[in-house]
Amino acid sequence: MERRSFLKKAGVGLAAGAATVAAPAVHAQQTIRWRLASSFPKSLDTMYGGAEMFAKKVSELSGGKFTISVHAAGDLMPAFGVVDGVQQGTVECAHTAPYYFFGKDETFALDCAIPFGLNSRQMTAWMHHGNGLKLMREFYKNYNIVNFPLGNTGAQMGGWYRKEIKSLADLKGLKMRMGGFGGKVFERIGGVPQNIPAGEIYQALEKGTIDASEWVGPYDDQKLGFNKVAPNYYYPAWWEGGTQLSLYINNKAYESLSPEYKAIIETAAAYAHVDMQAEYDVKNPAALKQLVSSGAKLHRMPKDIMDAAFKESMALYGELSAKNPNWKKVYEDFTKFRADQNLWFRFSEMGYDSFMQSQKL
Repeated sequence: MERRSFLKKAGVGLAAGAATVAAPAVHAQQTIRWRLASSFPKSLDTMYGGAEMFAKKVSELSGGKFTISVHAAGDLMPAFGVVDGVQQGTVECAHTAPYYFFGKDETFALDCAIPFGLNSRQMTAWMHHGNGLKLMREFYKNYNIVNFPLGNTGAQMGGWYRKEIKSLADLKGLKMRMGGFGGKVFERIGGVPQNIPAGEIYQALEKGTIDASEWVGPYDDQKLGFNKVAPNYYYPAWWEGGTQLSLYINNKAYESLSPEYKAIIETAAAYAHVDMQAEYDVKNPAALKQLVSSGAKLHRMPKDIMDAAFKESMALYGELSAKNPNWKKVYEDFTKFRADQNLWFRFSEMGYDSFMQSQKL
């Protein structure tokens, strides 16, 4: 009798123990506070807003346990100081245009935009389903950075000029604010590039310190007021066919996160990435109409400028491949991907878009 009672009780105990072992462990997520340094001023609500959207989604997805404060350029560090800030762990993360840092290594630009590179859809495809993200993360290990695509402007406009540009000859000695890698090619075709943060461009253009400036497109350009001091508006920006912005995270900070928080970072970045271009695509058409109605003069970029810029871009890339192994490794994959994408887009997107844009709707 006692033996049966003991076995019965033992069985209940073993069953309870098994149930305890089988039940999934539930751990309360740690409360985390990060800081994000942006390379953009608050006035550029689409670009700066990309980081804010990212932070908002991280907070929502974590139930408020993971919060990221966003700081405009100059608040915590200069606009062009964010790589050093993340690399050194001064801040946990940053939001920026990687081509600002081509002076450290030209390979940075391949994570953003290079002259005659990929358009926005192609860039996203290369990053997520090609080798782009893999190759860039290998590169960023040298800077203690883990990167995520976070926003794209789409194809940009070719900038504002105080005087009309009719041919390649008009670029000789022309001082133009041109961010990132495009300036290297602009210099090769006769121009004088100036790398100036957004908040300082208008004053330089107004005073005649520079002769021209590019930024992004109608919505941002209207906010910055370039049309008031340089009425000639050119298209397209051969140097930025689809400019991708990036989230930089300090490697040590990222690796300290739980798998759940890492998944939240990835999801929030992807959401903000898509959201930014959608916002630009909504706001740019109305802004362009307003700019033209207020006196802006639209001009297509002269063909001899486009041809010269293309030729010099290809020459530059060949030179870089010969001397920079980081660039060569990433660029070789980039070019193969671009060739296939352009073949496909020639028959799909271009065929459809060229017809639709010729219709009066």
